[in-house]
Amino acid sequence: MTKARYLAMAMLVSAGLAAAAESVKPAAFAGQFYEKDPARLAAQVDGFLANAGTAAAPSGRVLAIVAPHAGYIYSGQTAACGYALVRGKAIDTVVIIGPSHQLGFEGCSIYPEGGFETPLGVARIDAALAREIARSSGFGFIPEAFAKEHSVEVQVPFVQRALPSAAIVPIVMGFQKKATVQALAAGLAKACAGKNVLVVASTDLSHFLTKAQAAAMDGNTISLIQSAKTETLLRKIEAGDNIMCGGGPVVAALLYAEKAGPARVEVLRRSDSSDSGGPADQVVGYLAAAVVSAKDAPPEEFTLTAEERGQLLRLARSAVTEFVARQAVIVDTTQNPKLLSPKGVFVTLKKRGELRGCIGFIEPIAPLSQAVIRAAIYAATEDPRFPPVEPGELKDLAFELSVLTPPKEITNCALVAVGRHGIVISRGGRKGVLLPQVPVENGWDRETFLQEGCLKAGLPPDAWQKGAKVCVFEAIVFHE
Repeated sequence: MTKARYLAMAMLVSAGLAAAAESVKPAAFAGQFYEKDPARLAAQVDGFLANAGTAAAPSGRVLAIVAPHAGYIYSGQTAACGYALVRGKAIDTVVIIGPSHQLGFEGCSIYPEGGFETPLGVARIDAALAREIARSSGFGFIPEAFAKEHSVEVQVPFVQRALPSAAIVPIVMGFQKKATVQALAAGLAKACAGKNVLVVASTDLSHFLTKAQAAAMDGNTISLIQSAKTETLLRKIEAGDNIMCGGGPVVAALLYAEKAGPARVEVLRRSDSSDSGGPADQVVGYLAAAVVSAKDAPPEEFTLTAEERGQLLRLARSAVTEFVARQAVIVDTTQNPKLLSPKGVFVTLKKRGELRGCIGFIEPIAPLSQAVIRAAIYAATEDPRFPPVEPGELKDLAFELSVLTPPKEITNCALVAVGRHGIVISRGGRKGVLLPQVPVENGWDRETFLQEGCLKAGLPPDAWQKGAKVCVFEAIVFHE
């Protein structure tokens, strides 16, 4: 930034700070993005919260939520899933970070004092915390940033109904640059330490893609968010990739949580505008997620209910059927958070009891439901040991899925438990993978299992004893 621009910005910030004293920002989008009548708005938000259900209490404190900011008719139910998780909690202040859609400016604008008006009343600004965040981050107040910005305002009625005693600190982020995101995250971490604060990152996902394209794009974005790949997200955001309009606020929330200690992201709901009647050829994606402190929280064992296993098996069969018959890739429309979490998975095809294809992903590179679709298609068409499945074979195929835990390297191969562990053996660019059920089906002992893993990698059978890397993983295995 040039010296002249710095001076202009400083003058603008100073003028804004003086003008905003005890000011109340009037509602600008009532009657557009949400109901204007107070009774109808309260009933609408309460209905969304009720329909969101009562989520199980997370094992850790909710530090932040991600919520969409479109018109309530399209994204209100998804937004409510985040607020329902914290409804009635002991939260003193909600810091709402939204992207600027109308005004281009450097840094962030922090509303300093007064209140934000909606048809439900005036939400009080926590002036003390606003000052601390401004001081710690180096950002001030630019009134124009709030004048025509909906991304913060649409969150306020949800705060008023879910956390009626909480104050707010509204923040609009200008150009979503790495330095800005990092400065805001550091400022939040310093100013909010030891306080009962909830951060809300206001964002929609991809914009104006087809439903199928949006499902793929948004699934990858959610995977990056869940894995806290902040550097990758920042690169995409700065490059202008169509992943989410509020990417900067989301990454700021992730970095803020990271500074407070280990944290994890729980996906609560994913949807798009076509789910509420919008056109399917130009959808906008929506996400509700929670960023939860993992301090002192025991690791949660991943499980799948019988219904979820059946859903994944049907997804795999449908993926193969549609691709083999029509060369079409099906669209994943699941909203189950467990099936949206990144997991490694293998799909095994059998024909009259004989292997017909098996391909998968060891690492959790994609949401589970998407990984199942990809692995199923690859198992049917790309396994080099078999020709591609023909349409006439579809009725004879049986499907088996193995959902994997992340592989862990071991140095003592006596720890390999036949029937419990799968193995990955690698050396010099060669890799062999065997699923936990393979040694059981073949009657192998531990040593034979390790030898066969080496052979599958194209290594000598004793490579596991001579420097090859050995990793183990576990799997939830189920079949039709």
